[in-house]
Parts: sequence; structure tokens; C-alpha cells
Amino acid sequence: GILQHPDGTVLKQLQPPPRGPREQEFYNKVYDSDCCDRILLELREYLPKYFGVWSPPTAPNDTYLKLEDVTRKFNKPCIMDVKIGQKSYDPYATAEKIQQQVSKYPLMEEIGFLVLGMRVYHVSSDSYETQNQHYGRSLTKETVKDGISKFFHSGYCLRKDVVAASIQKVEKILEWFEGQTQLNFYASSLLFVYEGSCQATTMRLSDVTLAEKRRVPKGLLSGGDVLEYNNNIHLINSTENGKIEASVSKGLSKFYALHKKACSKRHQSQLSLKVENSEQDNVWKTSTCITQEHLNGNVLPQLEKVFYHMPAETKESANVEVRMIDFAHVFPSNTKDEGYIYGLKNLITVLQNILDN
Repeated sequence: GILQHPDGTVLKQLQPPPRGPREQEFYNKVYDSDCCDRILLELREYLPKYFGVWSPPTAPNDTYLKLEDVTRKFNKPCIMDVKIGQKSYDPYATAEKIQQQVSKYPLMEEIGFLVLGMRVYHVSSDSYETQNQHYGRSLTKETVKDGISKFFHSGYCLRKDVVAASIQKVEKILEWFEGQTQLNFYASSLLFVYEGSCQATTMRLSDVTLAEKRRVPKGLLSGGDVLEYNNNIHLINSTENGKIEASVSKGLSKFYALHKKACSKRHQSQLSLKVENSEQDNVWKTSTCITQEHLNGNVLPQLEKVFYHMPAETKESANVEVRMIDFAHVFPSNTKDEGYIYGLKNLITVLQNILDN
């Protein structure tokens, strides 16, 4: 499995030869400090950063690849691993290995990709749904679209912003593959990661001291969740093309002032979040009641309902990562990697269908 290093990177144990040394050689080649190959330098953009190898002091013979933790910046990361290509075995695989791989997922050659697993955060229940590789193997040509769309569902709605951002990321990787004839990839995957919680309005404070430094009233919100202090909650600004740019407009000082005022009046006052499109002289409103009861409980689901039901054009661009991973079967080539390209194109088609429908 993948281990966590105290410095925030992840550790992937080197596989037995020849797979482990081959993957290490791949990373060394791409991240060589003297590398001046444009193709390899561009490839770095689509990989987790590589920090060499590491061995624990207690087991110096155990070698780990030290890699960027792509999920680290996310509060509630939603993760999906999709194997890409028409073949999940390399050119040197034995007949037995080929048969084993083909029997695992017969449609790999026809579809060009396989969902190896996913972990999705549902805002509605504040919990994760997990699917393993058996789920991916159960998908057919008819059900693969619905199967993958599960990954983009928040529990309230389909995250079309995330689907659109994912398509753009995959298209960039496809563009790289269309322009290179140096490497062929087998049994390699794309790792999709996006923020499952409503990061525009929330953040996690695990450090009580930090909360106290920021003078957060104790018991205001449960579970260590607070509204962000910086003024990134702004009234919506309209642009020339009529699209609404997302922001929220009250600093916490005003929010707490209202809260205290509600307490002093000893009744349940209601606050509303309003989004305005001033260009049309028309007010589009999405409101949620934040009562005294909510303030003493967990206000986050109330706020997140507002943002998750907001029209797509009003949201900030989705925070999405799509990275290539798993390089134990990468080989030099002098032709385009048609199998990988085929898988990417089919995956883009499925994602586009999810977005359109």
C-alpha cells in the first residue's frame, strides 16, 4: 500500500524486479535535473512530483519511491483510479499473464479503460462511499457511463463543474500523447481527485489553539468546522457576458455580530445568503435559514446546500487534479501509444456524455 511520510509526501514501496527498478528508472529519467527533453519536461506536469527514493532507518533494504501526495491540499478528497489502455499487460508478458489480465476485464480492449476503484464524499450524509475494482469490472458498455457518474455525485447533485474540469485535464494529457513517440505505457492509471466539500465557505480547524487565536466563539460550530476568516465571501459580481462569478460577501466579524445580535434579542433570527445578478436588474435568490439552533449545531450542511444547488455558472472553477500514476510497465518506443490514446478518447467521450446528459 501507500504510506504517509511525516513531511507530507507519500511512499510507494518498490515492487520486485523488473517492475520496481523499471518504475524507478522512469521517474529518474523524467525528473533528471539535467533533462532538457521537451517531451519529458512537459510530462512532469501530469505526474506526481518525484523526490527520489527513501528507506526507513529500521529497514535500510526496503526501498520506497517518495512522491507528492496529490490529495494533501483537499479537505474531503474524492478519488478515482482509472487504468488506461487497451492492454493491461506489457509486450513481455507470458501467455499465462495475458490470459489472466484479459479474463479480469474482457472489455478493456474494446473500451480502453477500467475503473480500479473510487472513494466519493457525500455532502448530504457527511460520509464516504467506496467502490473497489470488482465494481469497475462489473461495468459494461451500457452501464459504464452511469458507473463513472457515481464518482461525480455529491449526494445532492451531479458535480458538472468537476466533470468539465476533468475533461479539460484529460484532454491535455491526450494532447501530450498525440505529440510523443518515445514511450508506451501499459497498466498505467489516471488518478482523479477533487474537493468533495464546499471549500469556498469552509475549512477544517483541527488545532483548538488556532481556533482560539482567531477568537472563534466556542460551541458556535460543531466538529471543528468554521467559516473562513478572509473576505472570500463576497457578493456576486456580474461580468460582461452575463455570467456570475462566484464569491460570498460577509466577513466573519459581521457574521458573528449578527449571531450575537440574535442571542441578545433571545429569538431565532434568520439570515439569508443572496446571490445577485445586477446586470439583469433581477435578483436570483438562494436562501437558507441559519437559526440559533443551526448556529449552536452544525451550520455547514445548510451552507453547503446553498452552494451545491447554485447554478453551475455561479460557482468558482472546480479544484480538480488528474495525474498519471503507476509506471512499472513503461517501455521505450518509436511510435505513438495508440492503445493509451484510444483509452483516453473513449474516457473523454464517456465524461462528455455524463456532462451533456
